[in-house]
Amino acid sequence: MLKPVTPGPSLVVCSTCRVSCEARTDHDGQRGGALLMDALKEAIQGHPCAGKLDLQTIPCLFACTRFCTVHLRAPGKVGYVLGDFSADPQEAKALLDYAGHYIDSAEGVVPYSNWPDGVKGHFIVRTPPEGFTMEPG
Repeated sequence: MLKPVTPGPSLVVCSTCRVSCEARTDHDGQRGGALLMDALKEAIQGHPCAGKLDLQTIPCLFACTRFCTVHLRAPGKVGYVLGDFSADPQEAKALLDYAGHYIDSAEGVVPYSNWPDGVKGHFIVRTPPEGFTMEPG
């Protein structure tokens, strides 16, 4: 069931992603997506994205072979699904650093030169905002 949220830039974390190929949960019974969300909540404290980016969860982004996955979105901007993340604090920081560039961009397109190393190779799909498509170039 859909749940309304306040429109604005958000990073939606798949809360049901696995911890590893071998295990759904860690030794404490937490899913990888929940652990990634915890790392993001910690990393956003004092980060320039704090107060500009809403951290949200969804119980599956259907990218199960690319765990852990997130969806970066904002009204009127291109959205991105990224995967292959863990709860590592450096990975959480890289996601937030990229999100900062995304928030500052006009259409959600961040020049490759501004991509943190920690997100390169993690992009699964980009999605046009409702009512738009993209022109080549």
